[in-house]
Amino acid sequence: METTAPKKKRCCESIRDFFTSAMFLIYMGHALSTWGDRMWNFAVAVFLVELYGNSLLLTAVYGLVVAGSVLLLGANIGNWVDRNPRLKVAQTSLLVQNSCVILCGVLLMLVFHFKGQLVELYNGWILTTCYILVITIANIANLASTATSITIQRDWVVVVAGQDSSRLADMNATVRIIDQLTNILAPMLVGQIMAFGSHFIGCGFISGWNLCSMCVEYALLWKVYQKTPALAVKAGQKEQELKQLSPQRDCENNQIPEDSSQPLMNEVSVTNASDSPKQPSCCDQVSKPLHTFKAGWVAYYNQNIFFAGMSLAFLYMTVLGFDCITTGYAYTQGLNGSILSLLMGASAISGICGTVAFTWVRKKCGLIRTGFISGAAQLSCLLLCVFSVFAPGSPFDLSVSPFHDLYTHLMGEQTLPVADHSLTDALSRNATTAPPAQELPPLQSYMSVSLLFAGVIAARVGLWSFDLTVTQLIQENVMESERGVINGVQNSMNYLLDLLHFIMVILAPNPEAFGLLVIISVSFVAMGHIMYFRFAFKSLGSRLFLCCSAEQKVEMDDSPSLPTTV
Repeated sequence: METTAPKKKRCCESIRDFFTSAMFLIYMGHALSTWGDRMWNFAVAVFLVELYGNSLLLTAVYGLVVAGSVLLLGANIGNWVDRNPRLKVAQTSLLVQNSCVILCGVLLMLVFHFKGQLVELYNGWILTTCYILVITIANIANLASTATSITIQRDWVVVVAGQDSSRLADMNATVRIIDQLTNILAPMLVGQIMAFGSHFIGCGFISGWNLCSMCVEYALLWKVYQKTPALAVKAGQKEQELKQLSPQRDCENNQIPEDSSQPLMNEVSVTNASDSPKQPSCCDQVSKPLHTFKAGWVAYYNQNIFFAGMSLAFLYMTVLGFDCITTGYAYTQGLNGSILSLLMGASAISGICGTVAFTWVRKKCGLIRTGFISGAAQLSCLLLCVFSVFAPGSPFDLSVSPFHDLYTHLMGEQTLPVADHSLTDALSRNATTAPPAQELPPLQSYMSVSLLFAGVIAARVGLWSFDLTVTQLIQENVMESERGVINGVQNSMNYLLDLLHFIMVILAPNPEAFGLLVIISVSFVAMGHIMYFRFAFKSLGSRLFLCCSAEQKVEMDDSPSLPTTV
């Protein structure tokens, strides 16, 4: 009895220490933030469709504005994260993001309640102004969310994990599991509220949630900051202060700073030194974001993990995911909403398995080899999607011009048989009314779409494991003073390739051309993994294909040398 009591006490103390640790508090804050983001991202698309008469126009405009803003401002957002104290960046981005969502929710409530009166005022110009305000405010909220993601997931997590690579991998995996769960559960909750209540109630619920969540997240950030003294020290700020104090002495002694290979930091420091004697002009203020944009992309190109980051970006150029494009294609092939919801659940489970597999494979084979294994697994599974293009029941037909729908819409012609089966029309049509493309036996008619989704779901294991690999490579190999701008450019690259995949669908929207989009998507995924193979071979050389034990992995570190500032 006497020996068991101390054990129970130690066990209770360890549990209490875990729930009060900075790591757990980061998990809690990320869960609240992600839950609110997922609810809002799901609801705002539904609200815009409802407001514009069941049309996808406002949703498409919103998606284009969001993607274009991150593409153009990603480097500047990251640079702002790098040049300011961590707590200030986290708190500011949190307050801006949640305040914009609350304001947008209140504005949408007013629009839904007074829509009849707003349509008649000034020939509907007041209502149009409300649409512009909603999209603008929502876009600001998304930019603030990007800043929050960069500073918490790409910087704070690294500092809290310390120099422990295994702990960093576990934290990244846990954060990704939270993402997967909230991506499924949060839209289900707000969807039920809007289904059994109304869009007005849905807006009010999201606004209230973000108000309460903002207060709790603010307190959690302060607790994490107090428990982790290293967060108060930022390498970039110290380096800039030293450079401002003695810029001429370094030039006289021909000394090259350690981060001289990174053009962005040099440009920023030179700008600071040159602007200190005199007040910057208006032209300088206007051109400064452009200089930061250019310098950020140059710094990204000069990173030793450039090809690893590019490989991740290339994975966004795909229609093989559970987005509106694949959903629209599934509707044209006769799948209803119930089956699609089950497939999305299976996809989330597959993604969670990928995050768990990442931590296990990384311990056995090392970080870089994990990326190579994950890429091979993803490509192998995506071969099922290629097979589905030529399987029975596939509508793939090269004799039908993939640009037929685009030409028809531009020239004003009407071609009902093709337009009736376009992917965009399928999004606003009941799934049960979409017949299969050909009259085949039941087993054969669904063979193609079954192979397609089997490949997509199975590939999520390799996809999320690969994503975690590249994320940790960026965390460990990018200098602390440049984590923000490099991750900002990485987000811009991701959005750029995502935009290209939407443009590809616009050019070929008919289901007969979807097989061609599948082949192009798999080709881009393959090119991405070829880039990663080049990075891995350059980093490991002939050791890439050698399996090593844990002891050998410690002796011959399989990752590029970590910066001295980390």
